[in-house]
Amino acid sequence: MYEGPVQDLIDELGRLPGVGPKSAQRIAFHLLAAEPADISRLQEVLQKVKEGVQFCEICGNVSEEATCRICKDTRRDISLVCVVEEPKDVLAVERTREFKGRYHVLGGALDPLSGIGPDQLRIRELLRRIGGDEGGVQVAEVIIATDPNTEGEATATYLVRMLRDFPGLTVTRLASGLPMGGDLEFADELTLGRALSGRRAM
Repeated sequence: MYEGPVQDLIDELGRLPGVGPKSAQRIAFHLLAAEPADISRLQEVLQKVKEGVQFCEICGNVSEEATCRICKDTRRDISLVCVVEEPKDVLAVERTREFKGRYHVLGGALDPLSGIGPDQLRIRELLRRIGGDEGGVQVAEVIIATDPNTEGEATATYLVRMLRDFPGLTVTRLASGLPMGGDLEFADELTLGRALSGRRAM
């Protein structure tokens, strides 16, 4: 335990996701040794993030303006919506360069043990989006791209139940399977089972 502000800084850094006690300590001492100008830049960026970043009113992605650049892009297919849990998932899908539609960010996944139910997520907004039509175009397909874990699967199941009553709407789920460069013997049963059931003709 360190004294005063140093320990306070370590404690606050340790609350960040993916930062353990040792990492928090390393970052704290790096900041202590940093030039005042570097600290000022960091403070300014943190302030800008809190004050200048908002969530897109259409999809819920992080944005500098009321509408994000993806929703503004007229080349995107309005009839195709990919549902993800967090804004970081949008970036992951975008990196594939395979998806040309729009997104809908839920803001998390269903997790009753942590008190996260349908009302805490942007599910109502998704249903409104699918029920309406934007620029005269209705949503034809919803791709559910929630994480392949217990919470993600529960969320996907719930969404399928909510969306199946929309006439003419196709609801799909991201396929999950074996990673490139991986060995079959090291794959867990669930992943291997999904890979088998999601097989396709070549």
